[in-house]
Amino acid sequence: MNIEKVGVVGCGLMGAGIAQTAAQAGYTTIVRELNEELLEKGLSRISGFLDKGVEKKKLTQVKRDATWECIRGTTDLSDLADCDLVIEVIFEDLNAKQELFGELDSICHENTIFASNTSSLSIAEIASVTGRPERVTGLHYFFPSVINQLLEVVATEQTEPEVIEALLVFARTTGKIPIVVKDAPGFAVNRYFVPWLNEAVRMLDEGLANIPTIDEAAGESFKIRMGPFALMNATGIPIAHHCTVSFAESKGEFYRPATGLDAQLEAGKPWDLDGEVDETAKGAIGERLMGVVFGVASQLVEEGVASIEDTDRGALVGLRWVRGPFGMMNDIGIDRALELVEQVDVHYDSFDMPDLLRQQVAEGQPWTLREVKLETKDRVATITMNRPEAMNALNEKVLRELKNTIAELREDSTVRAVIITGEGSAFIAGADIKTMLAADLAEVEEFTRLGQGVMDDIERLDKPVIAAINGFALGGGLELALACDIRLASTEARMGFPEVGLGIFPGFGGSQRATRLIGKGQACELIFTGKHINAEEAAHIGLVNRVVPPQKLMIEARRLAERIAGQGPIAVAKAKTAINQALQTGLDAGLAFELEAVMETFDTEDQKEGMTAFLERRKPEFKGQ
Repeated sequence: MNIEKVGVVGCGLMGAGIAQTAAQAGYTTIVRELNEELLEKGLSRISGFLDKGVEKKKLTQVKRDATWECIRGTTDLSDLADCDLVIEVIFEDLNAKQELFGELDSICHENTIFASNTSSLSIAEIASVTGRPERVTGLHYFFPSVINQLLEVVATEQTEPEVIEALLVFARTTGKIPIVVKDAPGFAVNRYFVPWLNEAVRMLDEGLANIPTIDEAAGESFKIRMGPFALMNATGIPIAHHCTVSFAESKGEFYRPATGLDAQLEAGKPWDLDGEVDETAKGAIGERLMGVVFGVASQLVEEGVASIEDTDRGALVGLRWVRGPFGMMNDIGIDRALELVEQVDVHYDSFDMPDLLRQQVAEGQPWTLREVKLETKDRVATITMNRPEAMNALNEKVLRELKNTIAELREDSTVRAVIITGEGSAFIAGADIKTMLAADLAEVEEFTRLGQGVMDDIERLDKPVIAAINGFALGGGLELALACDIRLASTEARMGFPEVGLGIFPGFGGSQRATRLIGKGQACELIFTGKHINAEEAAHIGLVNRVVPPQKLMIEARRLAERIAGQGPIAVAKAKTAINQALQTGLDAGLAFELEAVMETFDTEDQKEGMTAFLERRKPEFKGQ
């Protein structure tokens, strides 16, 4: 399933940003508005965004012009007929969205994917008017859509897995960090963010504190610059009110808008942020806000709306919080977190106490937040370095998770090939400098030994490992790629060893593996200068096997992995070991090792099956025996 042409219906602030991100990634993008006046306004908005990008030196003039060339405007919905993906960004009204999708269903080709940018309406209800509910999803962008990297990819019970996979590729190619969420009220992020806003107004209604006190308490508790009232002023009080009304209709009384929120909407003016801060009230305000967020976040994970990791990632990336709800609970202790949620439960009869949190406290363990994600499908395992808010930087926790993941794959006989890639704009942007700066010599030695050990584990794994380098592969990230057997790079990838600029040099095997792969001269130039090189130069010097467009990277990596997985697994494993041996011994010793390995393959059932199948002109069925 390949997305090449994208339609965007609605070119307001959100729609213009969505269209720009698609076009900037090279997708042919058709923007549709109701009339010429609105269309001209929308296209001017995109043009203005692009010009501002050039002015701020975030875009080159060449990139700006190339992006603009990908965009075409129209007032005729039928011009979207041959789009592979159509994203709806009109106003929040179920009937209007259903009418639009019904019309699109009769216009677009049968494989077109439809996506709604709704923040609160049911995707399943929107999809019900079409003849293709399995191809209707949500793509919930966050404001401002040009800048904010978070994208909720919403799956209904009918959405085909292949559709979600295609949208994940699209999201990543357009510079977004996607999280997959279930079609449920508020999806993941708004499910706890909107009650956070609403609770602030309820405390104002109750007279617990004034607006400046609540905003400052929220800022200190959640380590953010803008409190709930300032945020509502910035994003629009009608949006917050609409979400609470929608949640109340589907989730119950606890989500009903605060009285003050109703009144402020009716008044049609922003909150007055002026006033004196009451320092004595801030502690209780912060605790109540945390209790609501912790409770609702636990509920949505309990309901299967999103994983713990994706729930937190939504806060880290979309809301710019320093910690997500589960990370915050770990920081203050889950026993204390439970106390705060129980206080909310006492305060509101309509609040549903999450069993998940009570179970976690009973186990006496903090929440597990994995930063290395493992997925297995059809004999191919994909490891995703999943710390995009830190550009997947390596620290001890990440290295140990990766080491355990490799050990798990070593024991899994069903897996025959492995892909390693990164979430977000980086493959791995190096080691975590803050952690290293704070370490003493003994800790540095332990960390370096751990890193070298993980790279050795990857190199010695008896299954081929493909590095799909999607972005920055710097320092430890490039060293990890070098430990893999095959390297594919996106045209957007950048590689290098910047360590000498920090007063150190590569310590996870970079000086050794780079020299063996590209020769002393090229390795010296890379390491001594600390320069970054692009994917084409990396291919030219032999650092990567080949370069592919961003949207094709994982498709190509998967295709290659599946081809390898179809070969004799014992033969492939022995061949990998023999190839690695060639880099560590002389020719005579290498040939002796090769002879021994060849003889071992001839004593397997796979060898007999492979040769018999060849003679019988059929595809072999290897069993790894």
